[in-house]
Amino acid sequence: MSAQPPYGQAPLPAHLALRIALAARSLKGVDTAHLLRALIAAVGEPITEARLRKLRASRLRARLLEACGDSAPLTLTDRQLHSALGLLKGRGVRMPEDPLPIPEPYRDGEFPYSVRIACASDSGERLDGIFSNCARFLIYQISPRETRLVDLREPGPGRDDEDRHARRAELLADCQLLYTLSIGGPAAAKVVRAGVHPVRLARAQPAREIVEELQRVLATAPPPWLAKAMGAEPDQRVRFTQ
Repeated sequence: MSAQPPYGQAPLPAHLALRIALAARSLKGVDTAHLLRALIAAVGEPITEARLRKLRASRLRARLLEACGDSAPLTLTDRQLHSALGLLKGRGVRMPEDPLPIPEPYRDGEFPYSVRIACASDSGERLDGIFSNCARFLIYQISPRETRLVDLREPGPGRDDEDRHARRAELLADCQLLYTLSIGGPAAAKVVRAGVHPVRLARAQPAREIVEELQRVLATAPPPWLAKAMGAEPDQRVRFTQ
């Protein structure tokens, strides 16, 4: 069952396409095309994980009835709606193992006014890991104009007698930010000591969503400490603050 957007819009990420296809299957009498139109009307474009998280059953019902028109089922039960809504938000949906992304070469200084970030990851190009035991860190170089995945760093098992938190922090010493689902106080202290600012997120999500959001911040109003990390001169930092 296809879950590609109508009207030649950009393809959906695979994990969202799967959710929408499964949700359409749970709504008797509603096909994938109708559900896509309803979602675009309900959350806007592009359809993203963050927007789907805010969707409510009442809004989904109203937009489905509008999108289906005469072909709409006579009733959409609360059970159907809540089941579909859960699937759209990823509850109980597991993607097949995603292939690892391929880093691209990067030369120091290639992106002016850029920062380097690390995302804790266990699968594909997703931020879905915790600092202390994630399989790898996705390393991105981000400027107001360009972004690039520049490295995949796997901490590995390490030795029994070493401080694994300190070893992981040292692995990220050239980064300015670490994004992770969880990090304890002692581990966070070691990360900060390595010169990296840890950021905890409440939910797993595609790492590219983090990258795009940070790029918007860099292009508009980065806080002074981040502007300094970008290499902005003092007068530029003042302008950012204003």
